[in-house]
Amino acid sequence: MASGLRRVLAAGLLVLSAPAWAANKVDLDYRVRLLPQSDQAEVRLTLAKGEAVRRLDFDLGDGSRYSDFKADGQWQLSPGKQARGVWRPAADSASLTYRVRISHGRKSGSFDTRMTPAWALLRGDELVPPARLDQQDGTELVARLQFDLPDGWNSIETAWPRIGRNKFRIDNPTRLFDRPTGWMLAGHLGSRRARLGETEVTVASPKGQGMRRMDVLTLLTFVWPQVQALYPRHPGKLLIVGANDPMWRGSLGAHGSVYLNTRLPLVSESGASAVLRELTQVLGRINDGQRNDWISEGLAEFYAVELLRRAGGMSDDRYQAWQAKLATDSHGVTTLRGAQASPAQVAKAVLLMQELDREIRLKTRNKRSLDDVLRGAMQAGRVDAQAFVQLAEGVIGESSRVLDSALLK
Repeated sequence: MASGLRRVLAAGLLVLSAPAWAANKVDLDYRVRLLPQSDQAEVRLTLAKGEAVRRLDFDLGDGSRYSDFKADGQWQLSPGKQARGVWRPAADSASLTYRVRISHGRKSGSFDTRMTPAWALLRGDELVPPARLDQQDGTELVARLQFDLPDGWNSIETAWPRIGRNKFRIDNPTRLFDRPTGWMLAGHLGSRRARLGETEVTVASPKGQGMRRMDVLTLLTFVWPQVQALYPRHPGKLLIVGANDPMWRGSLGAHGSVYLNTRLPLVSESGASAVLRELTQVLGRINDGQRNDWISEGLAEFYAVELLRRAGGMSDDRYQAWQAKLATDSHGVTTLRGAQASPAQVAKAVLLMQELDREIRLKTRNKRSLDDVLRGAMQAGRVDAQAFVQLAEGVIGESSRVLDSALLK
């Protein structure tokens, strides 16, 4: 009896002492002050316990967007085409402050990101550049983001959960260093919101930019049951932002968010949809490795139309007309490999995906499809041509005739 009691007490002591091995949570606060008069943002990173981080090694690109660095502790800047900045924080509370230029123009005269006196459309990836984190063992950074807006600006939207006025929680389980990535929009905004399944969807744009917010929300509501059926994971929050010229007349997905120029049609004359294509990229999050851009681009273009078709938004004759256009656009393509897939290569990749889907359905008696390959690629995270073939053949249960193609060599 006594020995049994001792074992129970010993077990209790182990349970009580377990927090000694738990992660040491350290606050990491980002504070961003938007400065439209200078087309800049002032960014301050504050660590509650600087000694928990040995160093942060930032990739500053060519270094032209960042300036005025001030640090508690040591700061070493290495300029050049691949500029880097290394911060070794001081003990106790330590901060790093710098400025970043917001507007970024293209050769065409349009903008990728832009700040005006009334609003700013930017990417968090550029507010806080990527960094290699070297921290003390057992440390977990708890990151939050707060904005200080100029007078007259009423709102800020990000793809991160809101935890207060102009304040957000940053938590990316796939990254050691949590930073505020994705599209962000601040200023005098108009927005529409809806809950679709498990996802809070916000469509926002600056006032007067011609964004068809309800049209976008209606299209997403229409296809969302098919989105839920296809993708095994759904974001807690999705942000769609838009603005008119001179913003770049295109579309681009980022973490939990999509940018869409307001002049783009929601569904083009061919039946393709830019907003659905970027949505499939955001939800799929497939890293296709070097010279295999055709995998993620081909899947995104295929499912952008397929989701619309499954929802009843495209007739068979329109689908056949789209296939004929793909064949015309991809005429002469002999390989899908390349540093970045061209529009013709993407069109050829979509035709390949369609053939592969038909092959899988035929050989498995309609029990499996390309959907299973997509889910396998999502789970794998990083997929090259060889891995894609292996995934498909694992679904089929035998070798694939479609993927035994010179296009993949």
